[in-house]
Formats: sequence, structure tokens, C-alpha cells
Amino acid sequence: MFATVGAAFAIGAFEYTVGSAARMGPGYFPLMVGVLLTVLGLAVTVSALGARPGGDGDPVGKIAWKPLGFVIGANLVFGVLLAGLRSIDLPAMGLIVAVYALVVMSCKAGSTFSLKSALMLATILAVGSYLIFILGLKLQFQVWPTFIGG
Repeated sequence: MFATVGAAFAIGAFEYTVGSAARMGPGYFPLMVGVLLTVLGLAVTVSALGARPGGDGDPVGKIAWKPLGFVIGANLVFGVLLAGLRSIDLPAMGLIVAVYALVVMSCKAGSTFSLKSALMLATILAVGSYLIFILGLKLQFQVWPTFIGG
């Protein structure tokens, strides 16, 4: 995966002027990151293929579908709530609602779930996100749902 993504970035970098180390163009950094990522991916692949079967590692277990579904689903719900979904006439619910949904849904992925701790974590993350992204970086996110007026 590393090698494939790195190669794609390296090839895509040639769409821009690459330049040289002394006079870097806009394609120089993506090219270097892509090359390094490709080399890293190839090194991991070679070391994995050279490993002896029955080595000192643990066997790979079954895929944990419940946590996987909750974490991926939480990210999808976050995106939909943050931006809205025009195809079903769902308005943007804003950053605060999206963060709460993300955290509560992600917490459901664990073996134990406490709504109280999930809401405390969501509150800390929502306040932190507001302070950093809205006040600090001045990003233009909708903070509250449209019907609240924000």
C-alpha cells in the first residue's frame, strides 16, 4: 500500500514544475515524499517476504467487524452531519453536533461503553475543536445546525 500510494504521488508530482533542491518547484515536495514512501513500502514488502513462517510473531486473528464498522461509520456520519446531504434534504448540522455524533459512535466500538464518559470526551473535543479551528485558525465551518442559527 505504501509503495502504491507513494508511486502515485511521485508520478502525480510531475504534473507540476519539480525544480531542483536549490530552487524547488511546487512538485518537488510531493515527488520527494512519494519516492520516500515508495522506498519505505518496498523495504517493508521485502522484509515481510523474507520472514520465515512460524516466526516469533502472533498469528493474525479474526477481523473485528464491530469496531471497524463503528469507527468507519462514525467518520461517515461526521462528514454527513458537518456538511449535510442534499440528496435526502439533510441540512448541515454543524461542527458541534458532528463531533458529538463522532465521539459517541466511536466509543460504541469498544468492549465497554459509558454514555457519561463518551459525552465528557465529546464535550472536551467539541470545545477544543471550536477553539482551535473556529477561533484560532478562523476556518469557516458551520458551528451549529441551521435551524439554531449559526
